[in-house]
Amino acid sequence: MTCRRLTDYAKKHDFPMLVVHAGKETKTWDEGSVKQMRLKRSPVSFALDEELAYDPLFQRHTNKVLKALMEFQPDVIHITGLNDVSIVGAYLAWKLQMPLLGSWHTNVHEFAAQRLRRMMRFLPQGLTTSISGFAEKKILYGTVLYYKMPKVVLAPNQELIELLGKGTHRKALFMGRGVDAEFFSPAKRTVKDGIFRLGFVGRLRAEKNVRMFVDLEEELIKKGKTNFKFLIVGEGNEREHLQRNLKNAEFTGFLSGEQLAEAYANMDVFIFASETDAFGNVAQEAAASGVVPIVTDKGGPKFLVTQGETGFVASSLEDFRDRVIELMDGPQKLEAMRRQARISAETKSWDAIFESVYAAYNETIRLENEKKLKLENNPAEAA
Repeated sequence: MTCRRLTDYAKKHDFPMLVVHAGKETKTWDEGSVKQMRLKRSPVSFALDEELAYDPLFQRHTNKVLKALMEFQPDVIHITGLNDVSIVGAYLAWKLQMPLLGSWHTNVHEFAAQRLRRMMRFLPQGLTTSISGFAEKKILYGTVLYYKMPKVVLAPNQELIELLGKGTHRKALFMGRGVDAEFFSPAKRTVKDGIFRLGFVGRLRAEKNVRMFVDLEEELIKKGKTNFKFLIVGEGNEREHLQRNLKNAEFTGFLSGEQLAEAYANMDVFIFASETDAFGNVAQEAAASGVVPIVTDKGGPKFLVTQGETGFVASSLEDFRDRVIELMDGPQKLEAMRRQARISAETKSWDAIFESVYAAYNETIRLENEKKLKLENNPAEAA
């Protein structure tokens, strides 16, 4: 989604951009100032998530990408994480001695650890924790090593900026996410039945910690709350578990466009229990829709919330429960926070985000030129 928004920004401002990505077919086409290059993944590709895969043979496209780069003559190459396409981009940036910038989009180490814990539930908890913890550390080490290749790295929250800056010894800068506050709006609310809706939008996967919804429902029922339901938007292999165990829930499946905007607006609070998200843009989309986000104290989403004003940061299941009840029992507080959440979201435009990205491109070019100048003047120092 962020990459599509960046492409739209380039088109809007008539900035030349070559976008190389993977897909089901090989195809090249122009969209204004943007040239799109889609490259087909091989039959040995394996799925990582919905609409996300990895092709160990993707390097076969290297010469095709090289030719496209030689024709396009970019000033800077931008890779978006540890994936099959970006590996080709990083290699060609090195081969052509072009300035390279990398942006961090996913906490792959935490995602992998969550998946491992889910897969190894049949083992003793101590052993599962030990194995997943070891894997998480090793994957994080490898990912940080990968990000040593770019001159500049962009990260979506302060914790990651510090981690990458320290681990890579590269310049680490902030790259947040914007939100379309015209498209996501409380004006699109259609329900008026008085039911308090706890919402979620995203992949129904282990790393999103969605099974917590079952525990939260039980806690609310224990406290005598009944006039509520979960509104869950998304698909994933945890859906079956949630449908089997949640008593009051509506599952919409995957939604987009106006249906998605309406679903957001029909929520009262947004429950985001994920502990692995680097940013959590769905919390911003909820806020723009006039929905109060309640997020965990782990990962990037906590940086999107002003505690008690635009949302809540919860540190435990009981904390989630108490914050939900506080808003259920306090309609005036709920209404005030809905307004503040909306006001906050309106200040976070995509244009402002991408202006800072283009400033980072210029900084990457400057650092590469500085390195080349040092190499010319003093090869030993540059090495």
